[in-house]
Amino acid sequence: MVMKCEPIFAAVEQLRTPAARVVLLSAGGRVFTQRTAEEFARVEHLILLCGHYEGVDQRVIDHLVDEELSIGDYVLTNGAIAAAVVVDAVVRLLPGVLGDENSALEDSHTTGLLEFPQYTRPVEFRGWRVPDVLISGHHGEIAKWRRAQAMAKTERVRPDLLSRQSQEQ
Repeated sequence: MVMKCEPIFAAVEQLRTPAARVVLLSAGGRVFTQRTAEEFARVEHLILLCGHYEGVDQRVIDHLVDEELSIGDYVLTNGAIAAAVVVDAVVRLLPGVLGDENSALEDSHTTGLLEFPQYTRPVEFRGWRVPDVLISGHHGEIAKWRRAQAMAKTERVRPDLLSRQSQEQ
């Protein structure tokens, strides 16, 4: 089943402003990344369309949608789940959403690396200790340790990110 174009056009035309960007969640779109989330966080008015079943009438894509966006190389039953992913990733980048605005600057994918390990108190739990450098109070050494840990994890789990990073430089 393909979604009809008339109700989609009516809904978008009711909502659309000159600053609006209309995005259709679709398995055939460009892949959503952290960079895309950052780009969308700067958009004044974002309209997300969620396909269902086999998708939408091609005229919606040709004449109403500014771009198609996919959250990954797989197919869902509908675009609502994908839209929730996009909304969450974008909203957390808006000013005032996170408690500390600098928090998003160290997240996985923001720097092109996966995030370093995080620890809490107690310093020792069941014989497992927080790394000494993290309780040293030496901010420079902590930053170096975090960077090294992020590099090591990225190399181990997602080496494709490192090759992508070197291609972009």
